[in-house]
Amino acid sequence: MARRQEPWATRTARDRTETAVRGRLLDAAETVFARRGHGPATIADIAAEADLSRASFYVYFASKEEIFRVLAVRVRDAFLAAQDVPGTAPEDVRAVAAASTAAFIAAYARHLPLLRLLEQQAQADAEVRTLWEEITERPVHRTARYIRRMTAAGALAPVAAPLAVARAVGGMSVQFARQVAAAPGELEPAVRDVTAMYLHLLGIDAIPKE
Repeated sequence: MARRQEPWATRTARDRTETAVRGRLLDAAETVFARRGHGPATIADIAAEADLSRASFYVYFASKEEIFRVLAVRVRDAFLAAQDVPGTAPEDVRAVAAASTAAFIAAYARHLPLLRLLEQQAQADAEVRTLWEEITERPVHRTARYIRRMTAAGALAPVAAPLAVARAVGGMSVQFARQVAAAPGELEPAVRDVTAMYLHLLGIDAIPKE
């Protein structure tokens, strides 16, 4: 007798082979949640936005709540990835600061409507609250660890404790990202200004000395 395959197993297998379709659903869900909010948004809305059937939705996600949480994980990972700067030496603090600041501000501006919903849902949903705390805290602590490491190596002389500097930079980045979300053309000056303040807090001049 053939072994019955559980729905979740089917979904997991398809995740590995049809990630483009899953990505379309996630992109569509983010658009729908941003436009309609969490409560009014429906699975039918998400499937229609992705130009897929409701049946296709259920191949990948069991419910609206599940896709919302997966979106939260994707946003968290986007912010953590913003601190990875391939091709940039960790010792090149100016380059690391500029690249990570640009990536963070761009990611925050892009996901701002969803971030607002996540913050709201975190008040009532413990799982979303955990993800929200990771989104807001993990990048800060990763930055603080980098500052501590470079300070120990003698490359930095931060004006305050590494965690305090990391929180200040994170707060500035969020404020500027909100402006960029409203006016995308402001991305370049926002990155320049936040990077300059970041370097100042690290005890480094923004402009390299001749």
